[in-house]
Amino acid sequence: MSIFPLPQFEADVAELERDREVYERLKPPTSIVVRFGTMRLVGEYPYKGEQKPGCGSKLVVKTHRGIEMGEMLTSTCPNAGCSKSVSRKEMLEYIENSGGRDYPFFTEGRVLRVATVDDMNAQQRIEAQKRSMRDAAQRYADEMMLPMKFVETEPILGGERLTLYFMSEDRVDFRELASALAGEFHTRIELRQIGARDEARLTADYEKCGQHCCCKQFLKVLKPVSMKAAKTQKASLDPLKISGRCGRLMCCLRYEDETYEDLRKRLPRAKSRWGSSHGLGTVIDKQILTQLVKLRLDDGTDVAVPVEELVPESEWTPAMMAKAPDPMRGADAERRSGSRRGTRTKDEQQAAYKERAEREAPPELKTRPELRDRSAESGEGTTKKKKRRSKKRPRPGGAKDDAKGARPDGSAPKQEQRRRPARDEKASAGEATSGGSGGSGGEGTKKKRRRGKRGGRGRKKSDGGGSGGGDAGGGVWE
Repeated sequence: MSIFPLPQFEADVAELERDREVYERLKPPTSIVVRFGTMRLVGEYPYKGEQKPGCGSKLVVKTHRGIEMGEMLTSTCPNAGCSKSVSRKEMLEYIENSGGRDYPFFTEGRVLRVATVDDMNAQQRIEAQKRSMRDAAQRYADEMMLPMKFVETEPILGGERLTLYFMSEDRVDFRELASALAGEFHTRIELRQIGARDEARLTADYEKCGQHCCCKQFLKVLKPVSMKAAKTQKASLDPLKISGRCGRLMCCLRYEDETYEDLRKRLPRAKSRWGSSHGLGTVIDKQILTQLVKLRLDDGTDVAVPVEELVPESEWTPAMMAKAPDPMRGADAERRSGSRRGTRTKDEQQAAYKERAEREAPPELKTRPELRDRSAESGEGTTKKKKRRSKKRPRPGGAKDDAKGARPDGSAPKQEQRRRPARDEKASAGEATSGGSGGSGGEGTKKKRRRGKRGGRGRKKSDGGGSGGGDAGGGVWE
């Protein structure tokens, strides 16, 4: 590493010095937007300290529930120390768009101080006791035979209140349970019954998309989602695919529902009559995102037409068909021919095939017309399917079998050795019965040897000589 200061390092140091000077000139914020609690509630509280906290700083806040730990989101004063600060008007508009009166926004309280190391350690000790508190509450509920399932407990830093969240299918009278828990934990007990969506907000982590659950990350108002939104967006109606961690319809179906509804209103109704550059037709299908309408013309042809090109049936005239735009404008000739393959006549298809064959012909056929005419007459230029020839199986005693059965030392295989004694007996019997045809038998033996080499071993057809002479000449043909 170089010991000389690099220009980039010097520029970074100078920029840090300027940021420090700007930060020192700023005044502490007068109000801070804080997020607090297990349910990630949001509130705006005044601040009178001398420190200048930034986004994400831990703060000790006094809320409507007591003293608890919070996280700074942003500041709303004009002299904020963060560039991401928002004005009060922008914050109120965000609240209105996010749920209005249903948005959990609080203003009763104040920011006490920026959290110290002791505050952070105390909060960690409280977080470590949450599991034991939940188990104790569940044990009390089981002893009292109450149909309750405790999901989460929320103690706060000051110890003024303990909130317990539970699920139940019916309404539960938990007054006796609250008294028992108050005597156990020596604090005020608040029991809250929640549904499946709030349970996912408390316990879920990641969704199918790979991101944090929306209800846990940023959603504060969980409005119900209807099945109509899934049908409008052409989503799969499989419950496993459109349901979230809570078992209900995914909240993200609401995000684009307004856009889909607006696009759907621009499309014509099904089975209505409309005119286009292709002619009059009836609407049989439509696509919301692409804004395409599928028309079935009077001649039975189906065409896809953009919604901008549709004309009411009363205003349509046959002259509009002459102004039909080319759907394949800008495409090459091969793509044009391929796209129209299903609508062309037989003569048009043959002409297109002939044109393509001439275009793909070898160069010598293009330069010499006599070769092209000759190849057309002989049929060489056409492509024909090759017939598969069936391979003839060799005879059991053929030459190939001899080559496979022969040994390197020239001796006969074992099967041949087994047959040799019987054939020798036949040969000796032939010598005993043979007459005066020995000479002719010798000639027949030579010819039979040749035939044995051609047709294979085991063929005993004589060539004019006596049977005795042939047997006497060879006996076993090799």
